[in-house]
Amino acid sequence: MQFYYGQQMPLRILDEAEFWKHQEEEHTVVIRELVSGLEPGFIDALKKWEQALGETHKQVVRFIESVIRSGSQVSNQLYQQVLQLVSYCLQQSESFIQLCEQIKTHSQAVSSNHTANVVLNHIIRESEYFVGIAQALLSSGQ
Repeated sequence: MQFYYGQQMPLRILDEAEFWKHQEEEHTVVIRELVSGLEPGFIDALKKWEQALGETHKQVVRFIESVIRSGSQVSNQLYQQVLQLVSYCLQQSESFIQLCEQIKTHSQAVSSNHTANVVLNHIIRESEYFVGIAQALLSSGQ
């Protein structure tokens, strides 16, 4: 993601968050559907994550609507709220990555499924991409 969006930066980072929260939500389904015999504890955790990521996605969409309604004058308060939401999204993605790592490490069903390992590695890399974007934005003081 490029950081030269100026006044449009709140929308740009929210667009990224909206896309990646939706992706992560879908990834919970991909993992459950791909790995036959996945342990019930992991299935339950993924279902809870699906719901949590869906709620975050909806919250991001609401913020996008607020920023759009504010026009070219995003208040400092709204901007700070956007940064707080991005920080939350970043932490959520880091926690989701941890769950995926646990599934890779501790699931018997995954250990015997090469495709599942490849897909989980891909899912982790995608979430790490968003983490990197969010970290860059938050550390740049944008």
